[in-house]
Amino acid sequence: MNDIIALLQQLIAVPSFSREENATADLLAAFLEARGCSVFKKGNNVWSKNKHFDETNPTLLLNSHHDTVKPNSGYTRNPYGGEIEEGKLYGLGSNDAGGSLVSLLAVFLHFNERDDLPFNLIYAATAEEEISGKGGLESIVQELGNVQLAIVGEPTLMKMAVAERGLVVLDCMAKGKAGHAARNEGVNAIYEALPDIEWFRHYRFEKTSEWLGPVSMNVTVMNAGSAHNQVPAECCFSVDVRLNECYTHRQVLEIIRQHIKAEVKERSTRIKPSFIETTHPIVKVAKELNIELYGSPTTSDMALMPWKAVKMGPGDSARSHSADEFIYVQEVEEGIRIYKELIERYALNIKTNLA
Repeated sequence: MNDIIALLQQLIAVPSFSREENATADLLAAFLEARGCSVFKKGNNVWSKNKHFDETNPTLLLNSHHDTVKPNSGYTRNPYGGEIEEGKLYGLGSNDAGGSLVSLLAVFLHFNERDDLPFNLIYAATAEEEISGKGGLESIVQELGNVQLAIVGEPTLMKMAVAERGLVVLDCMAKGKAGHAARNEGVNAIYEALPDIEWFRHYRFEKTSEWLGPVSMNVTVMNAGSAHNQVPAECCFSVDVRLNECYTHRQVLEIIRQHIKAEVKERSTRIKPSFIETTHPIVKVAKELNIELYGSPTTSDMALMPWKAVKMGPGDSARSHSADEFIYVQEVEEGIRIYKELIERYALNIKTNLA
């Protein structure tokens, strides 16, 4: 356990902003190699396969990210200090998602030499999660092979997220006609945009998720006009749309375009909503262990996974990206214990069903 906490302190000491994670990638690779584990690298992504890996077996992926956001101006401590005081380990990325990253690594090492598992294990420490970058998990999906389930490490107080919202950002443009304000000429694009903005404010999608609630839409940015005496010809506004698992991006976009007059362009439809059935063996095991289930409003690399996944890890999402970020050492210890028990019981469940 001491070496796992020491590794987290070493990771904190090295800046690892998204797309600049090469130093932490090297640290993780060296840690795995020193313990006799296989190591694979692509870009700043590092992964390892368990000792008795069999290409014919399904794979359980243990994944978390080692990139961080940049420290905000509210820090009163050294973001890279990694000090432990009164049971709290301080530092940038300690909570999001260093605690999960090292806990899952400890669990991987625990199971690495087991030859009785009904599945393979892959531990993957991935990059660019904080910016949903294409050089992160998405770039190694094909390299990981026959993954059937992933446990995604994020700070959830060890609750299990069985659903996660998707995201699409829309750039909308309402068009008018320029004219002189003093003579009331033209068609004011701002006024043309107002009915659409009101529609986004009040529309309710028919299908509501048990875990995630309704689809939500918020107009978040607006820009129009360049002079006080000119009627604007264009009004541009952005909309943040958070999807539940009841709708695809295409379905949501079709409904929006049917109801509003403005031109609508989506920035990306990569961030998909996620959902795993409550009848899935991993969820059944979680219930047996009295692990709380919930739907997550925040996004993670789960959104980029083409396979079933759950999200859980030590730490608290409320501390993520905060000044003087920290995780309790006890949370890491407890996280490792719960992960181990979850995987042990999951393996037993699979064996029983195969018998």
